[in-house]
Amino acid sequence: MSRKSKIWLITATSLVVVGLIIFTAVMTAYNWDFTKLSTEKFETNTYNISQEFSNISINTDTSDVFFAVSSDGTCKVVCYELVKIKHSAEVKDGTLNVSTIDNRKWYEHIGLSFHSSKITVYLPKTEYNLLSVKESTGDIEIPKDFKFKSTDISLDTGDVDFSASVEELIKIRTSTGDISVKNISADTLDLCVSTGTVSVSNVMCKNLLSSGSTGDIFLNNVSATEKFSIERSTGDVRFKGSDASEIFVKTSTGDVIGSLLTEKVFVTETSTGSINVPKTTQGGKCEIITSTGDIKIVIDK
Repeated sequence: MSRKSKIWLITATSLVVVGLIIFTAVMTAYNWDFTKLSTEKFETNTYNISQEFSNISINTDTSDVFFAVSSDGTCKVVCYELVKIKHSAEVKDGTLNVSTIDNRKWYEHIGLSFHSSKITVYLPKTEYNLLSVKESTGDIEIPKDFKFKSTDISLDTGDVDFSASVEELIKIRTSTGDISVKNISADTLDLCVSTGTVSVSNVMCKNLLSSGSTGDIFLNNVSATEKFSIERSTGDVRFKGSDASEIFVKTSTGDVIGSLLTEKVFVTETSTGSINVPKTTQGGKCEIITSTGDIKIVIDK
């Protein structure tokens, strides 16, 4: 190694050591609270709503979204938000609209934050018509206290925890994130993920449709009067005490395992894997196709 290279190496090592010493000193002064390193400032703002509405539409970039029953019978939207990125909340044509207002300059997009924005919608009633939520990054939680006519939820990155009953369609789309639907009744569930796990439990519906690229789907105590239609590229499909009049499952790489409640006429196919299903000759059709995976189904009695 040349003398010049040694000098550069010693200089670089010294700078790293000095940087570590400074970092340790700063974090010790902050009691190792990394949130104090944040360059972004947050504040809590409350938007009071006095007009009547039957529909709800939320369109936000980066926020967790929660719903709660109002304790005083009034509607308000409470936002824990960046000082430079506000939200608006207003009623127009019978719809409560909540959206992001981002007026930052291009250079103000550079910053460091250890917090996330949060929107909490306090509702005075428990029943509404349409619910639409669209966001880029954040979690969404809809509790069991509410009932909607139909819902349409889509997000790029984040989890959805849904426990509200829906009269017609529940449509949930995520690119990267998990979907959990539990303890509800609905007409149709349409659940799609690119990468993530889908969990459905204690649900009664007419149809359950689910597609996904990478991730498992678990159905626990789920009953559909018409159909289960499930497709996965990579992921397992697991049933526990669940059933539908007709069942269709297709996976590229993944097992299809579990228990159904009634007898079925099984039509099964796998390229690489074992097949173990009851030899029943009555009931609805249950078609299961896998490229690489096992098929193991039993009938609970």
